Amino acid sequence: MMEWTLAILFGTAVILLIISVLKTRQTSKDEQREIDMVHITMMNEITQIQDHIRHIELDAEITMREAGLQITLKERQVLREILDLYKRGYSLESIAAEKQLSEQETEQLLSAYLTPKDERRKVANES
Repeated sequence: MMEWTLAILFGTAVILLIISVLKTRQTSKDEQREIDMVHITMMNEITQIQDHIRHIELDAEITMREAGLQITLKERQVLREILDLYKRGYSLESIAAEKQLSEQETEQLLSAYLTPKDERRKVANES
């Protein structure tokens, strides 16, 4: 009788241990899923903030260069996009194609933002 009681207690302990391990594993999976969701949300917010900062920097540069000239919101947005592409290293030809402008129009819009170094490089490449 004592052996049966010990066997039943031991069996119950093993079953409870297995249930505990399974529940702990499920809980850790749920916590990991929640951590992943928070991480993804934070990364999306960081990306949005970086985009806003880049737009603010470009707007500040445009405002600094265009001081005294009034441009419409649409013109400012086009200029911002063109300047952004230029700062990322896109060529004038690809920017013009992307924005459906002629190369001369693109160059004219960017003329205030071209550094002397860029202009020298362009002259050297045209020769």
